[in-house]
Amino acid sequence: MSPPGRRRYYIWPVRIALLVVCLSLPHESHQGPHEKRLLHQLLDHYNVLERPVANESDPLQLSFGLTLMQIIDVDEKNQMLTSNAWLNLEWNDVNLRWNSSEYGGVKDLRIPPHRIWKPDVLMYNSADEGFDGTYPTNVVVRNNGSCLYIPPGIFKSTCKIDITWFPFDDQRCEMKFGSWTYDGFQLDLQLQDDGGGDISSFITNGEWDLLGVPGKRNEIYYNCCPEPYIDITFTIIIRRRTLYYFFNLIVPCVLIASMAVLGFTLPPDSGEKLSLGVTILLSLTVFLNMVAETMPATSDAVPLLGVTILLSLTVFHNLVAETLPQVSDAMPVLGTYFNCIMFMVASSVVSTILILNYHHRNADTHEMSTWVRLIFLHWMPCLLRMSRPSVEPEPRKTLQLRELELKERSSKSLLANVLDIDDDFRHTGTLQSSSTTGFLRVSGGGGGHDEPQIVHNCIGSHRELSLILKEIRVITEKYRKEDEAAEVTNDWKFAAMVVDRLCLIIFTLFTIIATIAVLFSAPHIIVT
Repeated sequence: MSPPGRRRYYIWPVRIALLVVCLSLPHESHQGPHEKRLLHQLLDHYNVLERPVANESDPLQLSFGLTLMQIIDVDEKNQMLTSNAWLNLEWNDVNLRWNSSEYGGVKDLRIPPHRIWKPDVLMYNSADEGFDGTYPTNVVVRNNGSCLYIPPGIFKSTCKIDITWFPFDDQRCEMKFGSWTYDGFQLDLQLQDDGGGDISSFITNGEWDLLGVPGKRNEIYYNCCPEPYIDITFTIIIRRRTLYYFFNLIVPCVLIASMAVLGFTLPPDSGEKLSLGVTILLSLTVFLNMVAETMPATSDAVPLLGVTILLSLTVFHNLVAETLPQVSDAMPVLGTYFNCIMFMVASSVVSTILILNYHHRNADTHEMSTWVRLIFLHWMPCLLRMSRPSVEPEPRKTLQLRELELKERSSKSLLANVLDIDDDFRHTGTLQSSSTTGFLRVSGGGGGHDEPQIVHNCIGSHRELSLILKEIRVITEKYRKEDEAAEVTNDWKFAAMVVDRLCLIIFTLFTIIATIAVLFSAPHIIVT
């Protein structure tokens, strides 16, 4: 057993070593009991209803900011923006200050927001079922009374969708934040960053490009109250990506329009002109359905896009009405373009009906008026550089008419020969009439006994040839009328050809001009 002096000699170095180790430990190791004591000291008598200011007549300064993380959805039909954002609120609470040296160097605390006072800041234009879509995270409280509250949330805000230039449109969606009960004399909101919202951590959206999130502090005086009410408004400026709409809507629409124009190149006798036009009109409604699914039913502004036609137009309007927002301010440029193409296709069907009506007219049912003949057979062919290969400066006769004329000439020649023979008999003697026999007799001259029979035969041949000549004239007149009727029918067919060519030129120019004017009138054209 060692003496007490020696035992005391060994204990002092151990105590010194333990003291050095304790001093070398980090300060956080002392926060356990100190933080507990500090929380009791701060919160035991803390009133969450008390506005934490040193002087009650002074407003509490609140710094407000926003960090936009993602644009989740832009609902054009319901005019609503869904976004993922973090709010950033900073204020100073005079009731949450302490001297860190008295509490083991504790400089900050994490306190649930329901245990301390926090500003009742809400988004005014919220469309969420619960109105406030933030998650209540802890408030970081520092020893100088500074409170930092960053609640993340999924925000559903109302957004007025302007689809005048759809799909080449820019949208400006506002997120308006402010205190629900405190006026400007009690809670003074200040914009945390003059540049607006923080977009450094923004996740790119596949349909929309983010152009910026500017912020603005507004001080509004209402008629009810003399105090100002302050709000911070962030404007999310987005631009639609048009690559999908360009290749899935605009290009097919242009191709359909070109098919409608090419329908005028079909000959009317093919029987496919009208069916092609109606088929194209019905096909266009398929793409109108795609447009209708993305556009709001709106009438705020005019946009910059028989029975079958009526049905197609009814289907188009129903499809658009089901998807666009129920407002009356604007209509998309793509809707304008589709309306132009729809009008063009419907007009092409009507024009095709007129062309077919002209093509199948004839002399028995219609008579070409002077103004129609003047416009469609003289003026328009000259303007359109059209000529009629079947019409020559000297109209030629048909082969049948020429043959009948030759036969008529030959019959007249034969009759002339018979009459010449009769004249010879008249010069050589006198014809006598016999009441009993009915024959002509010749007196005088040296004629034989066969002369009366010869004269009888000549007179009979004369009658037969006269009847034949009469029939030939009737047949000739019939062919002449048929030839005139054929000329009238050909005139109507040529008039139909002129109208067809005129419609081809007009609708081609209309399609090209409408495509260029509507698409290039947009403020921007992006195909990314």
